[in-house]
Amino acid sequence: MIDTSEGSGETSGRPLMTYTFIVICCVIFVLGPASGLNPEYGTGGELLQAQSAYFERWGVIPSALWTGGPDQPLTPLTALFVHGNWLHLLGNMLFLYVFGAMTEERMGRVQFALFYLATGYLALLGYAAAHAESGQTLVGASGAISGVLGAFLWLFPRARVTSLFPFLFFMPLRFPAWAVLVFWVALQWLAARQADDRPGVAYLAHLVGFTLGFLYAWARFGRTARVGGAARPSEGESQP
Repeated sequence: MIDTSEGSGETSGRPLMTYTFIVICCVIFVLGPASGLNPEYGTGGELLQAQSAYFERWGVIPSALWTGGPDQPLTPLTALFVHGNWLHLLGNMLFLYVFGAMTEERMGRVQFALFYLATGYLALLGYAAAHAESGQTLVGASGAISGVLGAFLWLFPRARVTSLFPFLFFMPLRFPAWAVLVFWVALQWLAARQADDRPGVAYLAHLVGFTLGFLYAWARFGRTARVGGAARPSEGESQP
């Protein structure tokens, strides 16, 4: 269950852009071949071929990004709205819903939308630059959502995050957001150091997005927009 509330500070109303991004990602996923729900893509081997072609068309292929056609520079943007499977989609949308709503309310709708798209684009671009020879396809909103987490850490340093830990029999424990997010960054950094060019999670894109989001919030808002009240977002165990 997700429960968010905010302490002191003015807001810009309902987080319309957060909800809009969630709806767009969900609709694209359901209509695409990765969901397995659209009969137009067939079943079995035909469906797998359709999925591969779909990801190559709309995702980022680092080696093609630098040497491909004129449409390739757009793929870091289109890839933000494409997800590989149900778990990938639901995990990302959970984090966007929890952390995006409060961040958008603090930034404002237009600024948040531009921030989300720019951070996600640059996160995927950074990953592609570091893996310029890779032929693996990269899709997902993780880079943009990581940027939202970075901004959230600066804007809401005293927010309380309730997490469920499976190895503790799903015991709900509450921690400051800064502790949870710093721990998350440490995990991404360790995973990125061990990652190779094989298919998997683009941890480096997470780190790039988080760093950009944190630096943007720091440079744009300074200390004036930071909220010290008891904001209380809750999260599941899925990560972007």
